[in-house]
Amino acid sequence: MGRLLAVLFIVVPALEIWAIVEIGQRIGGWQTFGLLLLTGFVGAYVSKREAAKVWAEAQRQLSMGQMPTQSILDGICIFAGGLMLMSPGFLSDIAGIVLLLPFTRPLLRGVLASWIRRKLANGQSFFFFRR
Repeated sequence: MGRLLAVLFIVVPALEIWAIVEIGQRIGGWQTFGLLLLTGFVGAYVSKREAAKVWAEAQRQLSMGQMPTQSILDGICIFAGGLMLMSPGFLSDIAGIVLLLPFTRPLLRGVLASWIRRKLANGQSFFFFRR
């Protein structure tokens, strides 16, 4: 796991810089900068809007005595997507949009749920609690 994280911390920023340079050469430096700012602001707005919808659904489920597992997984996807959209880079923006859109989120929600189930079935603890 440590090696994977090390590779990701090197490869992902390198790919992001490459994409920014390529787009900057094609549309211009100021336009690229403006586009990066725009995706950050739009990402914050869409994240806030989608989070409000998911929060309302979770409250509705709780008021009916149901466990809001789907809403919790949606919230995780929205949080991760919002962070990706607010970070500079076009590749992370694409991943963030996929995580935020309501019609692509169910696919990723299923992947996240199966990953959590697999971790729990193997007895691997991955939750961190502070005292």
